[in-house]
Amino acid sequence: MTALAHHHGCIVTAHHVDHGIRTESADDARTSRSIAAQLGVEFVLHELQVEPGPNLEARARAARKQALAPDALTGHTADDQAETLILRLLRGSGSGGLAAMTPGPTHPILGLRRSETEAVCAEIGIEPVRDGSNQVLDVWRNRVRHELLPLATNIAARDLTPILTRTADLLRDDDRFLDALAATIDATDAKAIAGADPVLARRALRCWLSVDGYPPDAASIERVLAVARGNGIACELSGGRRVERSNQRFRIISPDR
Repeated sequence: MTALAHHHGCIVTAHHVDHGIRTESADDARTSRSIAAQLGVEFVLHELQVEPGPNLEARARAARKQALAPDALTGHTADDQAETLILRLLRGSGSGGLAAMTPGPTHPILGLRRSETEAVCAEIGIEPVRDGSNQVLDVWRNRVRHELLPLATNIAARDLTPILTRTADLLRDDDRFLDALAATIDATDAKAIAGADPVLARRALRCWLSVDGYPPDAASIERVLAVARGNGIACELSGGRRVERSNQRFRIISPDR
């Protein structure tokens, strides 16, 4: 991605995040700096310390997101998109989650295959950094990449990545349409939520109750729906928050109150 941006005349700053998880991560940082120098672009190193333990991938992603600017470009490819759809399917996501990553300025090479990015590197004489943790099969994404997707491709007898990315595109369009309808509902109005189609009511509640773009789990949303329908006057949300109904209006009670 950095090489393509530089080739097209963009003013490029390459950012490398060292999570401090692997012993060889410092070597990767040095290689990344060398690649940036070879291309003639500015280089910025972000050194983090993500402790080993549960949900390591999610915690590393959150730390990386905090370290980088909101408009930072990432090099996710179509293969990453297909893997993301499968991972979210395994976690029980609805259409919003299955829409996976949204194409646009921050994902400029989402339409390219991983093999094409490797071909670009080979063409210009760059040896890319190969993250050894991508081979560790304790991580779900790695098992999807190395085991599940190849097996599914073998069963289907065709390349599934274009099919999965097209599915994500279709679901994203459906999701946008339903979100627009749900936006017409006042999520703090318990009577409006109770009277709305459950599909739109759930969407309105997810939007209202999201924190940093992350909605509560499905069970929490169902509990709020039950309160809207009169089955109680309050309920707990994941994360320690609470929703209370008074005079047919909802309000959120934070755990620190």
